[in-house]
Amino acid sequence: MNTALEILRKYWKHDAFREPQQDIINSVLAGNDTFALMPTGGGKSVCFQVPVMMQPGIGLVISPLIALMKDQVQQLHNRGIKAIALTGGIHQDEIIDLLDNCQFGNYKFLYLSPERLQNEWIVERIKNLPINLIAVDEAHCVSQWGHDFRPAYLKIAKLKELFPKVPFLALTASATAKVKEDIIVQLQLHNPKIFTKSFYRENIAYMVFKTEDKLHLLQQILQKNPQPSIIYVTNRKACLETAQQLEALGFTATFYHGGLANKDKSTHMQRWMDEEVQIMVATNAFGMGIDKANVKTIIHLHLPQNLENYYQEAGRAGRNGEKAFAILLNNPSDILHAEAQFLSILPDKTFLNGVFSKLCNYFQIAYGEGIDEQFRFNLNHFCNKYNFPTLKTYNALQFLDRQGVITLSQEFSEKISVQFIIPSKEVIRYMSLNPSDEAIILTLLRTYPGIYDMQTAINPPLVAKKSNHPETKVLSLLQKLKEKAIIEMTAKNNDATITFNEVREDERTINRIAKHLQTQNKSKHEQLLAVLQYCNDTQTCKQKVLMQYFGETIKKDCGICSFCITQKTKSKKSETLAEKIIELLKIQDFNSRDIQKLTKFPKDDVIFALQNLLEDNTICIKSNNVYSLK
Repeated sequence: MNTALEILRKYWKHDAFREPQQDIINSVLAGNDTFALMPTGGGKSVCFQVPVMMQPGIGLVISPLIALMKDQVQQLHNRGIKAIALTGGIHQDEIIDLLDNCQFGNYKFLYLSPERLQNEWIVERIKNLPINLIAVDEAHCVSQWGHDFRPAYLKIAKLKELFPKVPFLALTASATAKVKEDIIVQLQLHNPKIFTKSFYRENIAYMVFKTEDKLHLLQQILQKNPQPSIIYVTNRKACLETAQQLEALGFTATFYHGGLANKDKSTHMQRWMDEEVQIMVATNAFGMGIDKANVKTIIHLHLPQNLENYYQEAGRAGRNGEKAFAILLNNPSDILHAEAQFLSILPDKTFLNGVFSKLCNYFQIAYGEGIDEQFRFNLNHFCNKYNFPTLKTYNALQFLDRQGVITLSQEFSEKISVQFIIPSKEVIRYMSLNPSDEAIILTLLRTYPGIYDMQTAINPPLVAKKSNHPETKVLSLLQKLKEKAIIEMTAKNNDATITFNEVREDERTINRIAKHLQTQNKSKHEQLLAVLQYCNDTQTCKQKVLMQYFGETIKKDCGICSFCITQKTKSKKSETLAEKIIELLKIQDFNSRDIQKLTKFPKDDVIFALQNLLEDNTICIKSNNVYSLK
């Protein structure tokens, strides 16, 4: 059998493990259930991939992130290792073939989502595989206190009964002490060996700056640090606009969000990786699998949803060990923006009940029926028909999916992408000649500001509603504009699919899962509150605040964050003021008001300096309230 280091060198081309990878691998090989808490970029995947490669049999990897599964399977293929992922949208016949390949085709890894374990026939097939390790990635999803609780994860513990001698390895990059304990209980880990790598990053300066003019401060930061940078924003519109603003200021920038075509994502990412451009402006869709060592600056223009996400995104800076910056820019209006973006779109029990009931009506499912029925589904059409807000409805559907009530294929994207390919003055000329088309065209231009720069996904029902025209009129106009070579248009037939996993019982169904919804919403509120506390705390080292959130205690301030720099500046000011006071008192005695006038320092600073000098016995105060040198 090859050693772990030999496997690492052969397939990963590394000469040494990062701490504590080797210890985790040794624990797994010894047959121990193991819990590993490793910050982002710590190399979690190696901890289960290497021991699987060292032994006969196949590794079962359970992960909730389809994109991450696909990425890891592709990376394994690139290394010459055979792996399969049972992702959504795969037909049952194809799943059977894939599982046959696992059993008879010398495959080393089987990736699947926790929801797949709800299919008894899949579990039966897995039972016959020569599993040598069960790895549970993103294990915080097991805990109801985690930031993405999925009850389907609770089914994983059943694998303990099927594979009593196979070690479990739970991995996460973000878990508080409370979540860690819950993971161990829910997965029924037996006397687990626990490995936690410190979240402390001594080379990252965590900065929080309050500013009314974010773009101006952004310009100053990027000019001072011309190395590769990532700027995180919370929506696609800000993504494009910020990149354009930076280009106008003379920087080289590109952008990345979930709505881009795969080809454009690859092109934009490669330009940044190859350092053709300095700055990547991105939503949180960017970052998975990105390991660029020399990123100098991570800047968040908007408040993140939680500190778990913030820490992971900030942690993409300084992986080469050199000093790097994680900067969060905020102003008072950001709080309202964050509450609107993250909290107002959370469905409550009443809204969830309404969405589920209308969903059943939409597909004409009778009470007590519907189990295992599958339908094509267009989210925009559904929301438009029942006047539901799109994001809140999507969150409700996702929640129903996580609870196992429905299975929602993750194929959502707008069906139509449009780009205007003639100059704006020609568009204005067309509207003046065709006034009946003006309302729809103006709605397109106002709703989708990037529609001149790239193919932009549009929502025809929304355009119809805003322009006060029927959807058929919108679609026919788009077709006409395409024929006249005014726009480029791509139509995709990629609606999602919804499978009903239970019979329709309306309120009974919702009542059963409502407690999880309340817990989720409470957790989301608490997480945003923690972000606000991180931003507003002016009395504590920023690194300390983050470490405390993740259950770590550090004794010394980091010395390089925005708080620590402020303290150093205050200390320097105090030293300078003290020297000036001593020089003045060498000439004659003065009262505090005269000292303030002569030094031109603020009153509070003068009083503070005088108190320090009194305590040091450098000066004394006389009965007539004047200060004198001792």
